Amino acid sequence: MVQPPLTLILGGGRSGKSAYAEKLAAEWGQHVLYIATAEVGDEEMAQRIAAHRMARPAAWQTLEVPSHVGATLAEIKEAPEVLLLDCLTLLTSNILLALEDKSQSDIEAAVQAELEAILSAQARLNAPLIVVSNEVGLGLVPPYLLGRVFRDLLGRANQYLAARANRVIFMVAGLPMIIKDEGLPSAERPARMKN
Repeated sequence: MVQPPLTLILGGGRSGKSAYAEKLAAEWGQHVLYIATAEVGDEEMAQRIAAHRMARPAAWQTLEVPSHVGATLAEIKEAPEVLLLDCLTLLTSNILLALEDKSQSDIEAAVQAELEAILSAQARLNAPLIVVSNEVGLGLVPPYLLGRVFRDLLGRANQYLAARANRVIFMVAGLPMIIKDEGLPSAERPARMKN
C-alpha cells in the first residue's frame, strides 16, 4: 500500500504554523479531522482552546486527544478527506510528562511508537496528513534537564517525520518556506491514494 501524502509544518511560536495548516487543509477537503493535542491546564489555555474551536469551520470534526493519537485514529471507521494534527509539540510534551519517571530511552521509544501508530492509522484511513510542530533547536540550550530531554525528543520526532514527509514547510513571520517538496503543489488538493 502506498502511504498517503504527509506534510510537516514547522516553526517557532506565533510563526503562523496553525493558520497555514488550517488553510492548507481547507484547500484539500471539506471533511477535515482536526486532531487537537492540547489539554486545559489553566484559564489561559482554556480560552485558547475555546478560540481555536470557534475558528474552525463547522464541517470539520475535532478529535481532542492529548495522547494515544495513533490508537484513537485506528478506531475511526469513516475516513475523513484530510487529517490535521495540531500539534506534535504538545503530544511529545504529554508523553514526556506521563513517563517522566522513566528513562530517556523509554520515553523516546514511546514517542517513536506513537509516531509509527499515527502513520499506520493514516495509511489505513488513506487520507493526507498535515502535522504541525515547533522547531525547538534554534534557541538556547535549556538550563534544566527536563527541557533538554524535551528538546531532544521533539527534535528527533521532527526529523523522523521530515524524512517521511512529502513536503516540509518552515514558517517564519506567517510566511511559508518550502524546504522539502516531493511533488505536492500547495494549491492542489491531493487525490485520495489508491490501494
